Amino acid sequence: MLLSKLCCERTKDAPGDAKIKSHILLSRAGFIKQVANGIYSMTMPCQRMSQRIQKIIREEMDACDGQEVLFPVVMPRELWETSGRYQSIGSEMVRFKDRSNHDMLLGMTHEEAAVHMANHIISSYTQLPMMIYQIQTKFRDEARARGGLIRVREFTMKDAYSFHTTKEDLEQYYMQIHKAYQNIFRRIGLKRFIDVKSDSGMMGGSVAHEFMLLTEVGEDSIVLCNHCDYRANMEVASGIIEKPIYKDEELKLVDTGADKTIEEVATRLKIDATQTAKAVVFAVKGDQDQVVIAFVRGDLEVNEAKLKKVLKKDVVAYDGGTSDSVVCGNIGPKGLDKSIIVVLDKSLEGTKGMVVGANKEGYHYTGFNFERDIENATFEDIAKTRAGDKCPICGGDLRIENGIEIGNIFQLGTKYTQSMGMQVTGPDGQLFNPIMGCYGIGVGRAIASIAQESNDDNGLILPITVAPWQVHICVLRQDDEVVASKANALYKDLESNKIDVLFDDRNCGAGIKFNDADLMGMPIRVVISPKSLQNDEVEITIRKTKESFKVKYEDAINEIKNLIAKLEEEYK
Repeated sequence: MLLSKLCCERTKDAPGDAKIKSHILLSRAGFIKQVANGIYSMTMPCQRMSQRIQKIIREEMDACDGQEVLFPVVMPRELWETSGRYQSIGSEMVRFKDRSNHDMLLGMTHEEAAVHMANHIISSYTQLPMMIYQIQTKFRDEARARGGLIRVREFTMKDAYSFHTTKEDLEQYYMQIHKAYQNIFRRIGLKRFIDVKSDSGMMGGSVAHEFMLLTEVGEDSIVLCNHCDYRANMEVASGIIEKPIYKDEELKLVDTGADKTIEEVATRLKIDATQTAKAVVFAVKGDQDQVVIAFVRGDLEVNEAKLKKVLKKDVVAYDGGTSDSVVCGNIGPKGLDKSIIVVLDKSLEGTKGMVVGANKEGYHYTGFNFERDIENATFEDIAKTRAGDKCPICGGDLRIENGIEIGNIFQLGTKYTQSMGMQVTGPDGQLFNPIMGCYGIGVGRAIASIAQESNDDNGLILPITVAPWQVHICVLRQDDEVVASKANALYKDLESNKIDVLFDDRNCGAGIKFNDADLMGMPIRVVISPKSLQNDEVEITIRKTKESFKVKYEDAINEIKNLIAKLEEEYK
């Protein structure tokens, strides 16, 4: 490809809203162009990078006996009503009416379409296991689009769906896909990626893992143990907290005046926050009158994802509702209205002598014993894990790092096959609902993650396996006939050897050419100049290491071939 003809404008400055490195560099290198909030066009270099990533994904999915299919972007309301998700998913799903006034939607995920297809193909257990996958455009009306390609509204995604006879078969296949994902992320050049236990969210199912790229700009919080392999997304992470020695005391009603917060009450009573219970008020989504109050120890925070899992209901912030028993700032577990759903965190189990709200303006209880003063008290893990808490596996210290989700896998069970009425004949002749797995990778996010991890102050440093071109030729003094002739001949020879080449044939200064080469980040740069040709040589530079060396012009092809093979070896 001739750089003079390439539809890709490099710029000195990034868009004003670009805050993180990948967004800045992909924009400056001309790889992406914003069309609307969270919606981007990809220029040829970015599209070639996307295609290379997709090729690696296909190879790994095909190695797992996957069958590539293609589901529609637009689907009818009825298909999603069968699973119940047409009503349960909120405004992030785009709904519209077609010209015949029929309710339609844009696919943001394709479980329903996958079951619909499989239901018309699979009739017997002898056809299982079966996995179908696609690489398709999706649209999610994301409220928090950010970071260029990291969080977008329109995106290209590989999603795969497997069907199984038994749970054991699913678990075995799940680990096969788990290994394939490790292969994919290694082959596309990512280094600091890990898998973590995660919440299945709207996808459903009982077991889920996310693959995360550890980076300070990630918006997901990952809990890791400093001493063992324990790792989990904050949404599901558990930690062991240290508990002080609690003394049993008499329950007393005390005047706390206008003090409402944990800090204010603890200061007034001269106690530590660990001797208090914090009340956090929610409402069931869609029903503000159904109040939910979660209690955690005063120095902790409620983890909403864990709370939702315990309740098996979605919750939102409480807006005041109509309950008279919610006395904000003085809320306690004793004497609440029976209609209120109360959830107690495990941090309160075994506590004595605690300070809690009295559900009376200006008053708190001291000496509260949760297991004595609440009949049939039960405790759930609903608190956020903190750095410094102890690992639930080995007791070591936990730390928290940020991460970008680059892939996810779920054991869905029969959530969709049962609700959508998919049945096949089992080995005993009886009908059963196949058990499903689901596996996703965002292609655009993979591009952004590579850019975020592989760069320097001058630009992108793209892995040889996904770079749009393997070689970037910079010819100095394009107006010199000898130089131009030699450069063109090398360019054609490289192409005839099936090496992907970007040829900077512009008649401009060396500084501009070198700056653009560094910014775009191709793995190998070849410089041809009047000076180098005096010795019948070309100069080769490895973008990643900045190592430069000169080779004879006639040896350049073989040297470049060997260098490509060496660089590719790093990602096998």
